[in-house]
Amino acid sequence: MSVTPRRGDAPHRIVIVGGGAGGLELATRLGNTLGRRGRAEVTLIEKTRTHLWKPKLHEVAAGSMDMSAHEVDYLAQSHWHRFRYRVGEMVGLDRERREVLVAPYLDDEGALVTPERRFGYDTLVIAVGSQSNDFGTPGVREHAMRLESAADARRFHARMINACIRAHAQTAPLQPHQLQVAIIGAGATGVELAAELHRTTREVVAFGLDRVDADKDIKVTVIEAAPRVLPALPQRLSLATEELLRRLGVEVQTGAKVAEVQAEGVRLADGRVLPAELIVWAAGVKAPDFLKDIAGLETNRVNQLVVQPTLQTTRDEAIFALGDCAACAWPSPDHAEGRLVPPRAQAAHQQASFMVAQIKRRMAGKPLAQYRYRDFGSLVSLGEFSTVGNMMGGLIGGSLMVEGLFARAMYLSLYKMHELALHGWIKVALDTLARLIVRRTEPHVKLH
Repeated sequence: MSVTPRRGDAPHRIVIVGGGAGGLELATRLGNTLGRRGRAEVTLIEKTRTHLWKPKLHEVAAGSMDMSAHEVDYLAQSHWHRFRYRVGEMVGLDRERREVLVAPYLDDEGALVTPERRFGYDTLVIAVGSQSNDFGTPGVREHAMRLESAADARRFHARMINACIRAHAQTAPLQPHQLQVAIIGAGATGVELAAELHRTTREVVAFGLDRVDADKDIKVTVIEAAPRVLPALPQRLSLATEELLRRLGVEVQTGAKVAEVQAEGVRLADGRVLPAELIVWAAGVKAPDFLKDIAGLETNRVNQLVVQPTLQTTRDEAIFALGDCAACAWPSPDHAEGRLVPPRAQAAHQQASFMVAQIKRRMAGKPLAQYRYRDFGSLVSLGEFSTVGNMMGGLIGGSLMVEGLFARAMYLSLYKMHELALHGWIKVALDTLARLIVRRTEPHVKLH
């Protein structure tokens, strides 16, 4: 049993670090309940000003989604749902004093906005998500882009548009690397981005860039070290996805290990060089580097905080972790021993819901429950094409591959569940209607 120390009649101090899918949902739900009733002070610490559901980043990068219509302003969300938002990045932890150390926050011009600060807590929840893992591959940091934030997605989109305009305006023949896109990593992000780019690049060219032949000049290549795309998912889903990508004209290179990322291409371990003007690194997953052995907490080789079935860290009962930054065991007779809950949005959503009741138990001094991950399958969106693959698992006690409109509806429902957790039915319904109306009056691809 875990009993929280009381400070007289002061509200319980709950600090959540990270405003991703799990962290923001948790802050919103706790604010709506404990915060509204004055039983707790709920503080969300996040280094960015707005939230965008991470599985949507590939759509922003490709230009098929207007980010401004989907992002959530943290300050407004905190005001409406009775929690406090504090901008900044966690850089340290004092477990003895129960304080989170937050670095100074600087604006784009380097001016100081907030100084270094410390936030005291009775319960701390770390939900800082994950980032790509370059495994020390030479040239990645210098020449490859990543899709880890909204800023990354906007940067890629701007470079893609500029590449098309540059190719249209120049009088000299295209160089071998121009309008070539190399996506390293054929997980969900990689294949979804490839499919979206196939459509959006052609729509961009159609808006007056008539000197560019989309079918001949624009080429997208997906590079994967494993023998197949989507290596973490069932083989039949993988094969169906690869077949569709090839039909779209996407070149798929499997069993291809990247040796070096260069300024104008990717060099593979077998010596081949694939020319590319735009290079995206979407391979590997790890938790942020600052978590590695932070304050003596147990972490694994990819910096994830090792947690008990209660989602408490193994060395401090006052600290919980959820989402991609947590190494949570996934016990099941059907799974190999030592398997962890996968880094998926559905896991973060489930854990956020679980943590609401868990924190209430902790505040009341009651025994904590044990989290059990429910696998509802893996969904892969391939844009607006007819075959949107989906692998369903725990819903039916076995597995079933579904495609087409049914799979598309299920994929969209995941995002709607996230929106409902943040805003409720009325706002989600009105926002959805507004987006449908605007969609009919504007280009279907962002052109700037």
